[in-house]
Amino acid sequence: MLRPRSGPSAPTSGATILDFTPGLRHLRTMTVARISELDRKPTQSGKAHAGRWQLEFEREEALHPDPLTGWAGSGDTRPQVRLTFDTCDSAVAYARQNGFDVHVVRASPVPLKLQAYADNFR
Repeated sequence: MLRPRSGPSAPTSGATILDFTPGLRHLRTMTVARISELDRKPTQSGKAHAGRWQLEFEREEALHPDPLTGWAGSGDTRPQVRLTFDTCDSAVAYARQNGFDVHVVRASPVPLKLQAYADNFR
């Protein structure tokens, strides 16, 4: 029989994971935190916020249309929370300290195209 794990070590919400232990099977949930590297915006030339890391939570409930407005929404408010860190290590340490599973997404390298103004007239 599957029973939810209870007690202070039981997570409160998240993806469903079956934990098979001798004698009993427990149903336990885990919250997944996605840590991604912030890129510079394509419309900006400055690199003020490049190299920073953002922690956000994966969606745990599916979106469903609101009957009155038709907008998509859910009761899951965790994706609205976004935390910014200076380094990847500090973001991972925060997530592990709070008991979240971590998924790290690194930014793709941006190719640098060196071009002089005179190249427009060749």
